[in-house]
Amino acid sequence: MHILIVDLLAERQAFGREGVREIISHFDSPEVSLWSPHVAQRVDYEFGVVVEKPVDSDLIIITGSQRNVSEWEPWMDDVAHLIQTTTTPLLGICFGHQIIAASLGGQVKRAEKTSALVSEVTYSDGRKVNALFTHQDHVVDSGEMVTTASAGHCSIAACQHPERPIFSVQYHPEAVSAVIENALLFGEMTQEESLQFDLDSKIIDMTEALVLPLHSFESVD
Repeated sequence: MHILIVDLLAERQAFGREGVREIISHFDSPEVSLWSPHVAQRVDYEFGVVVEKPVDSDLIIITGSQRNVSEWEPWMDDVAHLIQTTTTPLLGICFGHQIIAASLGGQVKRAEKTSALVSEVTYSDGRKVNALFTHQDHVVDSGEMVTTASAGHCSIAACQHPERPIFSVQYHPEAVSAVIENALLFGEMTQEESLQFDLDSKIIDMTEALVLPLHSFESVD
């Protein structure tokens, strides 16, 4: 399998490199391409191939970002074009969730405060999971996407497209304890900030959040 990571935290060691490492660990030895249209310089991941534009792949994953969909920047047009035109299965996390919705007729608004917490998420089938959130932008209209889950602070916590193989989540299934520990190590998070997240709870992971729903869609299709 060849995965194109739209790698929008490429300037960060923990949430970028280690986050992507966690994401791809849920696939069987994939070939990985890394596209980061928002920065000229990036952290050396020591895995994957850095590409200057989207390449053909079997799966596209759009990561989180320090940038904001509510404060649109020119490079986001290229990501939006990819979302609108690709026929490749597509997964979005946090910023990825937001830009997918915005690119498909939805709307994203910025809240007054950042939400950083582990929260219960309720899916439309009644399933309840714990998930780690850290975001200030919120999808308030999912456009073509269908809302599949909500949380107390976030009414559109997960989405899927009714016809295309597109799935997205507002939360961070890749933010496992090892990634948080690396964020502390590399100074991307303070100890006080880390205490916002109850990592003693079982938190939904990448496979449960996005990989299995995609496989279910593909098996039905």
